[in-house]
Amino acid sequence: MKIQGKTVLITGACSGIGKIMARRCLEKDAKQVIIWDINQEAIAATVEELSEFGHVHGFKADISDPASIDTAFEATRIGCGNVDILINNAGIITNNKTFVEQTDEDIDRTFDINTKGAMYITRRYLPLMLERGSGHICNITSSAGMLALPKMSLYAASKWAAIGWSESVRIELERAKSPVKVTTIAPYFINTGMFEGIHSFFKIQDPEKVARKTVHAIQWDRGYKGIPFSKHFIRLMQGIFPNRTFNWLFGDVCGLYTVMDHFTGRKKPAVVEPEPVVEPEPEVVEQVKDAEIE
Repeated sequence: MKIQGKTVLITGACSGIGKIMARRCLEKDAKQVIIWDINQEAIAATVEELSEFGHVHGFKADISDPASIDTAFEATRIGCGNVDILINNAGIITNNKTFVEQTDEDIDRTFDINTKGAMYITRRYLPLMLERGSGHICNITSSAGMLALPKMSLYAASKWAAIGWSESVRIELERAKSPVKVTTIAPYFINTGMFEGIHSFFKIQDPEKVARKTVHAIQWDRGYKGIPFSKHFIRLMQGIFPNRTFNWLFGDVCGLYTVMDHFTGRKKPAVVEPEPVVEPEPEVVEQVKDAEIE
């Protein structure tokens, strides 16, 4: 689907490839780009930053909460009209613990955002696209959704589910000969800070390149795209090599099974403690009040 003249909605677009994709869509003359994010301050800053490239709108949404999605959905409909391209980009990784160390809250949060959130949003926008006979849905998943790695069981599981769901919807629409398209993007680790601290034998992906290739895949209605291209062959290699050989070659020799050992994740900005407030003397307060009245 062409980007020019289209309305694009991107979740999690206040950082990483989400923000870059928003900018690239504006550079390709999108009619408008809509940002959904959970952080209102980040939304305001991103809208201001990207406004020089075109029309940008931002709405606060917790995509793990259907009620919050409904609120953002209605505000978007009223403020911006129809959405032509939906990019489900928001995602998280909670930690680098083994599965036995995870909590129920870790499980729920990972799946609520990485898997269920995209489903919730798509369930609301897909019927409208089908009714109009036009639309494109792009789901950002991960190569971890095809290759199980230690210390990221929740992330990998949520992305496996996301890939399975995204591909199923694509096939459903293709068999129905629908003009609405679905693209599944499965990139390797991206240098955005989300996976800060990992040590990888394979090249960490440049966010600009991933964003460019994702937008290109949407424009050309690609059904599935692994980034880099070699990630298309993960399943083939798993099928060719016995488990023991595959684990030795990719897990031990290439070090994939230790990439998360030094994971720290995106660092949060330091919290600056406010200076203590010194209360004025009573007579000063009275003088100030008098001055305000006058």
